[in-house]
Amino acid sequence: MHTLQIGTNGERSQTPSPSSSPRLHNESCNIAPLTPSQSPRNEIRTQRPAPFSVVVAIDFGTTSSGYAFSFANDPEAIHMMRKWEGGDPGVANQKTPTSLLLTPEGSFHSFGYTARDYYHDLDPEEARDWLYFEKFKMKIHSTSDLTMKTELEAVNGKKVLAWEVFAHALRFFKRQAMQELKDQCPSLPEKDAIRWVITVPAIWKQPAKQFMREAAYLAGLVPSENPEQLLIALEPEAASIYCRKLRLHQLIDLSYKPQANGLAPDLPVDSSFRQAREQLRRSRHSRTFLVESGVGELWAEMQAGDRYIVADCGGGTVDLTVHQIEQPQGTLKELYKASGGPYGAVGVDLAFEKLLCQIFGGDFIATFKAKRPAAWVDLTIAFEARKRTAAPHRHNPLNISLPFSFIDFYRKHRGQNVETALKRSSVNLVKWSSQGMLRMSSEAMNELFQPTICQIINYIDDLMKKPEVQGIKFLFLVGGFAESAILQHAVQSAFSGICRVIIPQDVGLTILKGAVLFGLDPTIVRVRRLPLTYGVGVLNKFVEGRHPREKLLVKEGKKWCTDVFEKFVSVDQSVALGEVVQRSYCPARAGQRKIIINVYCCATDDVVYITDPGVRKCGTISLDLEELEGCGSPKRSRREIRASMQFGDTEIKVTAMDVRTSKTVRASIDFLSN
Repeated sequence: MHTLQIGTNGERSQTPSPSSSPRLHNESCNIAPLTPSQSPRNEIRTQRPAPFSVVVAIDFGTTSSGYAFSFANDPEAIHMMRKWEGGDPGVANQKTPTSLLLTPEGSFHSFGYTARDYYHDLDPEEARDWLYFEKFKMKIHSTSDLTMKTELEAVNGKKVLAWEVFAHALRFFKRQAMQELKDQCPSLPEKDAIRWVITVPAIWKQPAKQFMREAAYLAGLVPSENPEQLLIALEPEAASIYCRKLRLHQLIDLSYKPQANGLAPDLPVDSSFRQAREQLRRSRHSRTFLVESGVGELWAEMQAGDRYIVADCGGGTVDLTVHQIEQPQGTLKELYKASGGPYGAVGVDLAFEKLLCQIFGGDFIATFKAKRPAAWVDLTIAFEARKRTAAPHRHNPLNISLPFSFIDFYRKHRGQNVETALKRSSVNLVKWSSQGMLRMSSEAMNELFQPTICQIINYIDDLMKKPEVQGIKFLFLVGGFAESAILQHAVQSAFSGICRVIIPQDVGLTILKGAVLFGLDPTIVRVRRLPLTYGVGVLNKFVEGRHPREKLLVKEGKKWCTDVFEKFVSVDQSVALGEVVQRSYCPARAGQRKIIINVYCCATDDVVYITDPGVRKCGTISLDLEELEGCGSPKRSRREIRASMQFGDTEIKVTAMDVRTSKTVRASIDFLSN
């Protein structure tokens, strides 16, 4: 349906704060719903009663996931999820693998370590019928035409709707979190008492963010009619919010230590970091972390205007954000649009798979993955354990266990044993050990890291060269991949001469803790930068010599230029939280009950027409119109619908009002139906 714009109002104004839900007080739990105001102010922010009693954050990662929560009346205490069953020797199971197992019929069976271990123990023939998913979050980032019909492929090759897979995982976390909350607070009502937070990479586009929200609705986290109960948190932003609370003993400063990996010379390369983690685990019997009521000691050193980078290096992506501190209110301002790419720890896994293809043949590895999927998972687990021990100055080789089914399958498939394959291959740094394992030299392991780490270093370096990012004081390295001593050493070598490189001790939980803090106060990040230019197609008066003739439309004797791109906002534009862009529209005919407005986007700012190269339709705004009372109203009277769009939040939002009646018009914006 085409609509004709009859007027615009480009003025920006503050939207009124949403009315609070009824206060919820639970005397038996001693929960008083107090969190900071939703409305950004230029002065020091005041606090008001909040409509939620508990914030539960889910860090949905590519390789591992977990949840944490905090009560609104005690926001300085962040409670981590219960210790997971299972786990790998030598690996701190602070979170659980992002692994989902569905029965052959497609119903939920298990998630995390339980799913992985159960699938591993299945009979090989039986396992081929089960649906096992791992590291599936990357699919959402890599799919350019993401819709509700997008499918994910299980290890056995069968496909399931992606949003159902994500909903299964989110439903699992809801059950776990709700049971733990009920144990702590039996009288806590489930409805309206919890604000949920889900983390996503900052480089994710609007369709992917909406996809996570729709999956959360399907999972029953919140009802779709109460969208304010669910917040989408950007992962590097969450890390930035938590880093504000750091005390000096909670961080490792790589910049002040010239030795390998920033450690004292009498210690192994990564032992200091491991000792800190071990001490953290021993002291975590309560699983409760206390954070500063104000800002930490590191932040106290900073002054208004100081700039820093957060590099979130996760399993699937590297995600960079640049923040500036605003005083005296203590809020954060984004200085450059989120940047990064698909260069997480999974890249090392893919390099290992490529190495196996080089040794044993790509056709064999593909066949083995298809015929023995559980054994392939077993092999990747063995590699993961050794990958975590890799260090830049390690000299002794690493042994990687090959499953017996791999050795047996290769002998039957190729007619020779794996030792012969290794001897005949051109890979000199991988041998066959007498213990029946792949013996990989430290040089070979380090080479697997290099393509991914080089991309990360290049991304950070390119960002630091931007004019908006000059004068960086700190570089915070966070995310699960930031635990890697090889990555730490590479970042230290590249940037410690430019700024202070800081790693929080509990680096793998930084985003999760920050997501809880974000849920308690979503106004911490006051200004964001837009990743794209957004606008709509309109008709303008045709100007001879200025507009191309192919855009001419003659209607009722008047000349119009079609397909003109009218901008709402521009790429890399600073937009404050609560700031709105308003436009007015009217129905094309009397009695029209719905207005559909196509939204277009572009990565540049110089777009003129919606048909220009690089411009694409990315979404639709829907305005549902109620029938006007009083059918005798003059037909010529114009019905004006004023739409207000917010671009300064983590998601694009739209509201609308009927100007004549001052009534709210049901409005929605959809990025998934294209």
